[in-house]
Amino acid sequence: MDTFIALLRAVNVGGTGKLPMEDLRALCAKAGFRDVRTYIASGNVVLRGGKDERQVKQALEAALQAYAGKPVGVLVRSVAQMREALDANPFADSAPNRVVAIFLDEVPPAGALDQAKGLRNERVALGTREIYVDYRDVDGMRDSKLQIPAAKAGTARNMNTVAKLVEMAGG
Repeated sequence: MDTFIALLRAVNVGGTGKLPMEDLRALCAKAGFRDVRTYIASGNVVLRGGKDERQVKQALEAALQAYAGKPVGVLVRSVAQMREALDANPFADSAPNRVVAIFLDEVPPAGALDQAKGLRNERVALGTREIYVDYRDVDGMRDSKLQIPAAKAGTARNMNTVAKLVEMAGG
Protein backbone atom coordinates (compact mmCIF):
# COMPACT_ATOMS: atom_id res chain seq x y z
CA MET A 1 0.00 0.00 0.00
CA ASP A 2 1.61 3.26 -1.15
CA THR A 3 1.79 6.52 0.76
CA PHE A 4 0.71 9.73 -0.93
CA ILE A 5 0.64 13.40 -0.05
CA ALA A 6 -2.47 15.29 -1.09
CA LEU A 7 -2.59 19.08 -1.27
CA LEU A 8 -6.02 20.68 -1.39
CA ARG A 9 -6.52 23.99 -3.20
CA ALA A 10 -8.07 27.02 -1.50
CA VAL A 11 -8.96 25.33 1.78
CA ASN A 12 -9.07 27.45 4.95
CA VAL A 13 -7.14 30.24 3.24
CA GLY A 14 -8.42 33.80 3.22
CA GLY A 15 -11.83 32.80 4.54
CA THR A 16 -12.65 30.49 1.64
CA GLY A 17 -13.38 26.79 1.56
CA LYS A 18 -13.77 26.07 5.28
CA LEU A 19 -12.95 22.42 6.00
CA PRO A 20 -12.09 21.27 9.51
CA MET A 21 -9.14 18.87 9.43
CA GLU A 22 -11.10 16.36 11.53
CA ASP A 23 -13.73 16.26 8.76
CA LEU A 24 -11.01 15.93 6.13
CA ARG A 25 -9.45 12.96 7.93
CA ALA A 26 -12.89 11.30 8.25
CA LEU A 27 -13.66 11.98 4.59
CA CYS A 28 -10.37 10.37 3.53
CA ALA A 29 -10.96 7.34 5.73
CA LYS A 30 -14.49 6.93 4.34
CA ALA A 31 -13.01 7.05 0.82
CA GLY A 32 -10.91 4.00 1.73
CA PHE A 33 -7.58 5.55 2.71
CA ARG A 34 -5.61 4.47 5.77
CA ASP A 35 -3.23 6.10 8.21
CA VAL A 36 -4.69 9.51 7.34
CA ARG A 37 -2.85 12.44 8.90
CA THR A 38 -3.25 16.14 8.28
CA TYR A 39 -0.76 18.94 8.78
CA ILE A 40 -1.88 22.45 9.69
CA ALA A 41 -5.32 23.62 8.66
CA SER A 42 -4.63 24.37 5.02
CA GLY A 43 -5.43 21.04 3.39
CA ASN A 44 -2.28 18.94 3.65
CA VAL A 45 -2.91 15.21 3.95
CA VAL A 46 -0.61 12.22 4.22
CA LEU A 47 -2.45 8.96 3.54
CA ARG A 48 -1.99 5.40 2.44
CA GLY A 49 -3.95 3.68 -0.29
CA GLY A 50 -3.49 0.95 -2.85
CA LYS A 51 -4.13 3.25 -5.78
CA ASP A 52 -1.99 5.29 -8.14
CA GLU A 53 -1.70 9.07 -8.06
CA ARG A 54 -4.51 9.63 -10.57
CA GLN A 55 -6.90 7.35 -8.69
CA VAL A 56 -6.09 9.01 -5.36
CA LYS A 57 -6.81 12.42 -6.91
CA GLN A 58 -10.11 11.26 -8.41
CA ALA A 59 -11.28 9.60 -5.18
CA LEU A 60 -10.45 12.64 -3.06
CA GLU A 61 -11.96 15.15 -5.49
CA ALA A 62 -15.19 13.12 -5.66
CA ALA A 63 -15.40 12.86 -1.86
CA LEU A 64 -14.68 16.58 -1.45
CA GLN A 65 -17.28 17.50 -4.09
CA ALA A 66 -19.88 15.48 -2.19
CA TYR A 67 -18.86 17.14 1.09
CA ALA A 68 -18.57 20.74 -0.12
CA GLY A 69 -21.15 20.74 -2.89
CA LYS A 70 -18.58 22.27 -5.25
CA PRO A 71 -15.31 21.17 -6.83
CA VAL A 72 -12.21 21.23 -4.64
CA GLY A 73 -8.93 20.77 -6.48
CA VAL A 74 -6.44 18.23 -5.19
CA LEU A 75 -2.80 17.84 -6.19
CA VAL A 76 -1.23 14.47 -5.33
CA ARG A 77 2.38 13.40 -5.06
CA SER A 78 4.09 10.20 -4.04
CA VAL A 79 6.57 10.49 -1.20
CA ALA A 80 9.45 10.22 -3.68
CA GLN A 81 7.98 12.96 -5.88
CA MET A 82 7.52 15.28 -2.90
CA ARG A 83 11.09 14.56 -1.76
CA GLU A 84 12.29 15.39 -5.30
CA ALA A 85 10.38 18.69 -5.25
CA LEU A 86 11.99 19.55 -1.90
CA ASP A 87 15.48 18.59 -3.04
CA ALA A 88 15.08 20.47 -6.34
CA ASN A 89 14.37 23.79 -4.62
CA PRO A 90 16.51 26.20 -6.64
CA PHE A 91 16.37 28.80 -3.86
CA ALA A 92 17.84 26.81 -0.99
CA ASP A 93 19.90 29.90 -0.11
CA SER A 94 16.70 31.68 1.01
CA ALA A 95 14.63 31.20 4.16
CA PRO A 96 12.39 28.15 3.64
CA ASN A 97 9.29 30.01 4.84
CA ARG A 98 9.78 32.58 2.04
CA VAL A 99 10.13 30.04 -0.79
CA VAL A 100 7.10 28.22 -2.16
CA ALA A 101 6.61 25.42 -4.61
CA ILE A 102 3.41 25.84 -6.59
CA PHE A 103 2.35 22.27 -7.30
CA LEU A 104 0.73 21.56 -10.67
CA ASP A 105 -0.88 18.50 -12.24
CA GLU A 106 1.16 18.85 -15.42
CA VAL A 107 4.65 19.96 -16.42
CA PRO A 108 4.63 23.78 -16.56
CA PRO A 109 4.87 25.11 -20.11
CA ALA A 110 8.35 26.20 -21.16
CA GLY A 111 7.30 29.86 -21.46
CA ALA A 112 5.34 29.94 -18.21
CA LEU A 113 7.67 32.40 -16.53
CA ASP A 114 7.73 34.71 -19.55
CA GLN A 115 4.02 35.32 -18.98
CA ALA A 116 4.46 36.27 -15.31
CA LYS A 117 3.20 39.73 -14.40
CA GLY A 118 3.94 41.93 -11.42
CA LEU A 119 7.39 40.49 -10.83
CA ARG A 120 9.33 42.73 -8.45
CA ASN A 121 12.17 41.24 -6.44
CA GLU A 122 10.84 37.69 -6.46
CA ARG A 123 12.89 34.97 -8.07
CA VAL A 124 11.02 32.31 -10.05
CA ALA A 125 12.04 28.98 -11.56
CA LEU A 126 10.40 25.97 -13.19
CA GLY A 127 10.49 22.52 -11.64
CA THR A 128 9.28 19.13 -12.83
CA ARG A 129 5.60 19.79 -12.04
CA GLU A 130 6.21 22.82 -9.87
CA ILE A 131 6.90 26.50 -10.17
CA TYR A 132 9.19 27.81 -7.44
CA VAL A 133 8.91 31.35 -6.12
CA ASP A 134 11.31 33.02 -3.71
CA TYR A 135 9.67 35.98 -1.98
CA ARG A 136 13.07 37.00 -0.56
CA ASP A 137 12.82 40.80 -0.53
CA VAL A 138 9.07 41.19 -0.79
CA ASP A 139 6.95 41.66 2.32
CA GLY A 140 5.76 38.10 1.86
CA MET A 141 3.40 36.39 -0.48
CA ARG A 142 0.46 38.42 0.79
CA ASP A 143 1.87 41.72 -0.48
CA SER A 144 3.32 40.38 -3.70
CA LYS A 145 1.78 41.48 -7.01
CA LEU A 146 3.20 38.44 -8.83
CA GLN A 147 0.79 36.64 -11.13
CA ILE A 148 1.80 33.50 -13.02
CA PRO A 149 -1.03 32.36 -15.32
CA ALA A 150 0.39 28.81 -15.58
CA ALA A 151 0.12 28.50 -11.78
CA LYS A 152 -3.59 29.32 -11.62
CA ALA A 153 -4.69 25.69 -11.19
CA GLY A 154 -1.88 24.92 -8.75
CA THR A 155 -1.50 25.18 -5.02
CA ALA A 156 1.48 26.63 -3.15
CA ARG A 157 3.29 25.31 -0.09
CA ASN A 158 6.36 26.82 1.52
CA MET A 159 9.48 24.71 1.90
CA ASN A 160 8.93 24.25 5.66
CA THR A 161 5.57 22.63 4.91
CA VAL A 162 7.00 20.52 2.09
CA ALA A 163 9.78 19.28 4.39
CA LYS A 164 7.30 18.46 7.17
CA LEU A 165 5.03 16.52 4.79
CA VAL A 166 8.01 14.51 3.51
CA GLU A 167 8.99 13.76 7.12
CA MET A 168 5.42 12.76 8.06
CA ALA A 169 5.25 10.45 5.02
CA GLY A 170 8.47 8.72 6.02
CA GLY A 171 10.51 10.08 3.14
